Amino acid sequence: MDKKNKKQDIYIFNTLSLSKERFKPINEDKVLMYVCGITAYDLSHIGHARAYITFDIIYRFLKNVGYNVIYVRNFTDIDDKIIKKANEEKKTTEAVSSKYIDEYHKDMDALSVLSPSYEPKATETIPEMIEVASKLIDKGNAYEINGDVFFRVNSFKDYGKLSHKNIDELIAGSRIPINEEKENFLDFALWKKSKEGEPSWDSPWGKGRPGWHIECSAMSMKFLGESIDIHGGGSDLIFPHHENEIAQSESYTGKNFVNYWIHNGFVNINSEKMSKSLKNFITVRDVLEKFHPESLRLFFMFTHYRSFIDFSYEGIESARQSLLRLYQSANLYNEFKKLTDEKRIVIKDAKEKYTALKTANSALTSVGNNGTGVKGKNPENIESYSAQFYDSMSDDFNTAKALSVIFDLVRKTNKIIKDAMAQNFIERQDLKFLDLAMIFMKRSLSDIFGILNEDPKLFIESNSAPINYEDGKTKISPAIAISGEEIEKLIERRNELRNNKEYASADKIRKSLLEKGVALEDTNFGTTYKITGVN
Repeated sequence: MDKKNKKQDIYIFNTLSLSKERFKPINEDKVLMYVCGITAYDLSHIGHARAYITFDIIYRFLKNVGYNVIYVRNFTDIDDKIIKKANEEKKTTEAVSSKYIDEYHKDMDALSVLSPSYEPKATETIPEMIEVASKLIDKGNAYEINGDVFFRVNSFKDYGKLSHKNIDELIAGSRIPINEEKENFLDFALWKKSKEGEPSWDSPWGKGRPGWHIECSAMSMKFLGESIDIHGGGSDLIFPHHENEIAQSESYTGKNFVNYWIHNGFVNINSEKMSKSLKNFITVRDVLEKFHPESLRLFFMFTHYRSFIDFSYEGIESARQSLLRLYQSANLYNEFKKLTDEKRIVIKDAKEKYTALKTANSALTSVGNNGTGVKGKNPENIESYSAQFYDSMSDDFNTAKALSVIFDLVRKTNKIIKDAMAQNFIERQDLKFLDLAMIFMKRSLSDIFGILNEDPKLFIESNSAPINYEDGKTKISPAIAISGEEIEKLIERRNELRNNKEYASADKIRKSLLEKGVALEDTNFGTTYKITGVN
């Protein structure tokens, strides 16, 4: 990374300190990031989708601003759940885990989740786990009982620092099963003695297999070293999994394990945390049978990653309509450019006194590489939009706020194009603004957010029809008597009326759309709409 192009500061909410901290990686130009992967025994659900889309965006953003990111995301391919599934299906554990790793990859590919730098499996890291457990025994941090090896929690004085609870509180809230042979209720397994019929590996303590927690420490250290910048996962992993990772890793190395702990919020279904035990989980496949994958990505991005999110098909439909707006804007630009190329729209030099924008090449160096832009007050300057976008993303990866910038820009570009088409001419400066705006939007949305990857015209043709779905409570009828373009025009007119404080007239537009089966929603990223159908 060129020191002349230093990016603006990034602030990350660190679960360890419960505060936002300025991001300073261990190595100036490189980021070491580890995210806990799936236990491969079933299809991925939307909780997995939220986690891996969240860290995919963080991965993309850090790379976009110039970091070399070494990203590790593991697979747990030996576990009690996998063994149970293998017994039920009369298959080997390897066959079960391989099947669901393949299915996971299909889902992540559909969701445009990038592959990490490394995707190690637990069974490929057995020697490293045995080495960690052996050294912890030698140091007095672990002990062996009849072939089982446990970590001695009381040997690590900072135990509980990530979950911010003392040991008594952790015991009260723990779901760790009791083993009467353990010294302490909270002591956790580093190595498990094999049972009859289970897969096993040779170890100094006899045949057995690794505990869950040790695998992530071993894989992280194998590929990233003893100390890393970022460790991520869902909030449900804070305790015991990540707490135990800290204890065993820092006891093993004597060094700080992770500088920034990042955790995404839960996905709720009908205000309850989604879980297989409650039988309220929804698979990625369930959603993608009805909706385009980019709709699910956008749905998650409208909520900050640390907040819990209530999943509903109505919410996905609203995100789909917003996604359609983005594609419609890109298509409008493409059609408009054809008119200018054919000279059916006249290009005129601007007569205004303000200075013309920088050339496309120089501006895009700022927008595409470091994103800092120029924090000018001129709303016509594409760099001001770029600066707002990167400021939002640098503030703990605030995708919701960054999207508000994008939708502001969409409204701006749509207005410029529609005015030019009505007048049959466009000023050269406005045309340059449009060109830069579209390049910026495509780069930010595609490169960082992982959406707007398809041909706009083809996407609109394939995805404009309202979706008929049922989530157990609500049926949405596809029968509406108004086009998407007409809806956009009425929203624009309503916004003009609201700006002029003509609220009664604006409300008439809302009511008229509702009668046609379209509900407006005013959000922090602009006015969106969803199809409710006509009764």
